[in-house]
Amino acid sequence: MSLAHLQVEGLRCLKPGLLELAPHLNLIHGQNGSGKTSLLEAAFLLGRGRSFRTRHTEQLIARGASQLLVFGQTLDEAERPSHRIGFEYHRDESYKARLDGRDVQSLAELPAAFFVEAIDPEVHRLIEGGPGERRRWLDWGVFHVERPFLDHWLRYSRALRQRNAALRQNLDPRPWDAELILHGNEISHLRAQAFESVLPFWSEAVARLCGLQVEMSYYRGWATDRELAEILESGLARDRERGGTASGPHRADVQLRIAGKAAKETLSRGQQKLVAAAMVLASLQRLRDLQPLPPTLLLDDPAAELDAQRLGSLVTLVRELNCQLIITSLDADLRLFGDPEHVFHVEQGQVSRRN
Repeated sequence: MSLAHLQVEGLRCLKPGLLELAPHLNLIHGQNGSGKTSLLEAAFLLGRGRSFRTRHTEQLIARGASQLLVFGQTLDEAERPSHRIGFEYHRDESYKARLDGRDVQSLAELPAAFFVEAIDPEVHRLIEGGPGERRRWLDWGVFHVERPFLDHWLRYSRALRQRNAALRQNLDPRPWDAELILHGNEISHLRAQAFESVLPFWSEAVARLCGLQVEMSYYRGWATDRELAEILESGLARDRERGGTASGPHRADVQLRIAGKAAKETLSRGQQKLVAAAMVLASLQRLRDLQPLPPTLLLDDPAAELDAQRLGSLVTLVRELNCQLIITSLDADLRLFGDPEHVFHVEQGQVSRRN
């Protein structure tokens, strides 16, 4: 589904304002530091409850402001109003998110209402970063297709917190094992299905973007030849010593290797960006094939740091997605992806519509 309206207040350097976005191609241009990327962050917040640039949401709050506010209206595949989303975050790290007039229990509910992904100059963190980065990439694709996944994820997370609290307090954690095993196995199963379905799209995307022979595999968070119940029981002494649960879906990872070596140790920064971009595009293409609702892709200065050949491949893959695009650029006349329906200019945090 596309984002029709974006209203922002108290976010970084941006002045309060409302953007009316086109359903297909939007261009945001301006000088470095003007606030272009901050607009993409605002859109990302609506679908994820966090920024794609930092884990510390309080850093997004404008100087002198006590909170940031972001509101949005999405459209369905027929371009009819679909969801109303609101997100506010305070300096004390408290937050409130609302979806269609009700408070959401978890930010994990937001991806099901607004399908948004981002490719920015730091996208290489998907390769270079820890397993949590790649788990979020995989889970985003599961949320939209397998609706039971959210409930399993929430229940597993609660049980994991209780089990870890018991371990830290030197109490018996086993009363939480049944809940952990039940929902942990379901999470692992749904993730494995999603991974297998996205793998062909990724293989094609990575071949077209960079031609590298990268192997991608899914590690569920414990040994494939053992059951989760057995792992928890046999690892109880270790968990007591560490004060936390060492195995389970919370330890899952999407592993990338070249000739048996970890991709982050082998690839250059530029190659990491291309492989990571292929992961993002593959996830979006999988969703486009599974459901009619078009996702939204945020592209932050896509022409930066790519040679003409790689940029051309990226443009072709993106255009094949047929999704809503919100692109930032230094160039007001950027036409790599076609003629923008709406063009916005950002100067010192002030956003103005140019067409």
